Parts: sequence; structure tokens; C-alpha cells
Amino acid sequence: MDKLNTMAETFKLLGDKSRLTILGLLKERELCVCNIVDILQMSQPSISQHLRKMKAGGLVSEIRRGKWTYYSLTIEDKPYIKDVLNHIPSQAVMIDWLDQQTAASVCD
Repeated sequence: MDKLNTMAETFKLLGDKSRLTILGLLKERELCVCNIVDILQMSQPSISQHLRKMKAGGLVSEIRRGKWTYYSLTIEDKPYIKDVLNHIPSQAVMIDWLDQQTAASVCD
């Protein structure tokens, strides 16, 4: 029953379009908060709140580099999330767009 509760909480987290998009972006590669802000055109506090919830739910991990925090997926123990990721539309175009922006270098 504990696994069902965990899965239910995880799926609640994914019931938000912004978090699903962030999941799709992180499927492509590790990203800094500022990169996600640039891509989604949302405020940094809003993105940070989504990432905090995803971290609490065990979907992402963070690493600090200087003053910036980078996020990556941590779903190895959640094969059902890997299945969800297979159905999230590719965010590669957004990553390519980010790479072409001068703002992308702000986190470096």
C-alpha cells in the first residue's frame, strides 16, 4: 500500500502542466533554474516552487555550482515515471532555443 501512496503523490505532482514541461526539459539535460525561467517565461520564484515540490517528491535532485542551482532527474527508482516521460513531447526544440540565447550563459 505504501508504494500506491507514493505513486499517487507522484502523479499528483505531475498533474501540473508546468511541472510536466520541466520534467520534459530535464529529460533532455540538467538545467539551471535561470534556464528554466528563460524557457518557460515564468518568474524565478514560481519555477523554484515547482522544483522544490518536485524535489520533495523525489523526482529531481539539485547541485549547487557557485550561486546557481542545477537540477536533474532522479527517477531511477520510479520506473512508472520513465513510462510517463516516454509520452511527454520532446523539449529538444526549447533546449536548442535556449542554447542560441545569450541569456543561456548567465548561469555559467
